Amino acid sequence: MLKTAFNHYINNFKGFTREIWILTLITFINRAGTMVLPFLSKYLKEDLHFTYNQVGWIMVAFGLGSMLGSWLGGKLSDKIGFYKVMIFSLFTSGVSLFFVQYITTFWTLCFAMFVLMTIADMFRPAMFVSLGAYAKPENRTRALTLVRLAVNLGFAAGPALGGLIIMGMGYSGLFWVDGASCILSISIFALLVKEKKKAIHDDKAESAGDIKSVFHDKIFWVFLFVSFVTAMIFFQLFTTLPLYHNEKFGLTEFQTGLLMTLNGLLIFALEMPTVGFMERKGVPKIKIIIVGSFVMAFSFMLLLINVWAGILVIAMICISIGEILTFPFSNGFALSRAPRSQEGRYMALYTMSFSLAHIVSSKVGFEIIADFGYQTNWFFMACIGVFATFCCIWVKKALVREKIS
Repeated sequence: MLKTAFNHYINNFKGFTREIWILTLITFINRAGTMVLPFLSKYLKEDLHFTYNQVGWIMVAFGLGSMLGSWLGGKLSDKIGFYKVMIFSLFTSGVSLFFVQYITTFWTLCFAMFVLMTIADMFRPAMFVSLGAYAKPENRTRALTLVRLAVNLGFAAGPALGGLIIMGMGYSGLFWVDGASCILSISIFALLVKEKKKAIHDDKAESAGDIKSVFHDKIFWVFLFVSFVTAMIFFQLFTTLPLYHNEKFGLTEFQTGLLMTLNGLLIFALEMPTVGFMERKGVPKIKIIIVGSFVMAFSFMLLLINVWAGILVIAMICISIGEILTFPFSNGFALSRAPRSQEGRYMALYTMSFSLAHIVSSKVGFEIIADFGYQTNWFFMACIGVFATFCCIWVKKALVREKIS
């Protein structure tokens, strides 16, 4: 019985092209080496002695650079091809990281972080477009999930390694290792993967091909709003929730870490089998996203029960299931929605919705908590999650009307 279950799990990792596995490998190397980000606010406060207000502005510059980079990366992917954008982005940001550590004044660092993130996040939409080119049409969502798995594993390893590097080499060691990982990963990609000029889009709906511009695609813009909201409430996991664990229930950093680990383990164990099962059954992506967005909203409804610490575990399981049902299929929906030659623009806007959510999530969450308390914040997050679910239902009905017309 156990052997059969294991074989079923392994089968979900079969059928990928060589290029997809190389993309997964370089994503893992890159994300495992992304050590500056988890410690950035700590570095700015403790090492450079900036005020909380200054740290906040540097993080805003960081987020704005991320948004601009996402847009440029998508637009350039359509103009000159994803391959050149990926190589330029990772190599240049890798070299830039070596120099950013020597910038210590406030305004210069704001500008440096903005430029660095503009270059670095050009990679994300280009990488999504590359998956559309190198993956087979029948397993494109699974390919996206495989890369997400590499991202999660990399992020799980990165902070632990980063802590050891800080202890041994100081914060400057993070910049050297992070920069080197960018250059190493893209060098592997350039050596082992050849540029592919044209993506495969045989599975796209004909109606999507009739759309002249992403800015006139109303369905996609409503979908982007759904992506923004689900990302915004998910990011509470890394901003307000760890503080809530300690202030309300007295959890230690280690106990909060265990809850985060539970999220990572659930993603690792369940995401790929879930995506594989849904693909085999041919379940429409939008239906799965509807369920996922509601489950994510429900996890914050559970947090309103604030008299028992065990509810934190149940809520974490729910938000993890919501993540599994929402994010991989959102990636797949955005890519499948894009007409020929506009994949970059579509994936740029999709990644920008996450960058914007990252900026807004902590700001809105902490403002609500400061003025009204944690319970109001959980209620607000649950409400906008339910609203996003209804928006998703509208998208589903609009897709049906689009096919009929």
